[in-house]
Amino acid sequence: MTEGIRLDRWLWAARFFKTRGLAADAVAGGKVQVNGARAKPAKLVRAGDTLRVRVGPYEWIIVVRAVTERRGSSKDAQLLYDESADGRATRERLAQAHKIAPAPAFDGKGRPTKKQRREIERLEEEGF
Repeated sequence: MTEGIRLDRWLWAARFFKTRGLAADAVAGGKVQVNGARAKPAKLVRAGDTLRVRVGPYEWIIVVRAVTERRGSSKDAQLLYDESADGRATRERLAQAHKIAPAPAFDGKGRPTKKQRREIERLEEEGF
C-alpha cells in the first residue's frame, strides 16, 4: 500500500473502468470529481478523499478507503471504497427505471439494396 496513487490508476484498480486509458479519458472529460472539484488523471488520490464518478447514466459517490497499485478481483476492489447510501439508492432507482422502460425499436429496413446503393452513388457523382 502507498500513500497516494494516480486517479486514473485507482479508478482502474477499483474496477470502475476496464482499462486505464478509459479511466484517464473519463477524468479528462470531467466525469470524475475529487473532493468536489474537477481533476486531472495524474491527481494523487489518498484514503479519505471523496469521489464522484459518472459512468454512462450512473453516478457513484464514494469515499476512498485504501489505495493500491494492483488491480485485484471485484471483491478486493469493493474494499477500496465506501459508497454513500444516497448515491446507491439513486443509482438503483435509475437501474430499475431502465429495466422497466421499453427498449428503443429500429424502424428501418436495414442496409440499402443494390439498386439503392447505385442511386446513392449516382447522386454523389452529381454533387448532391
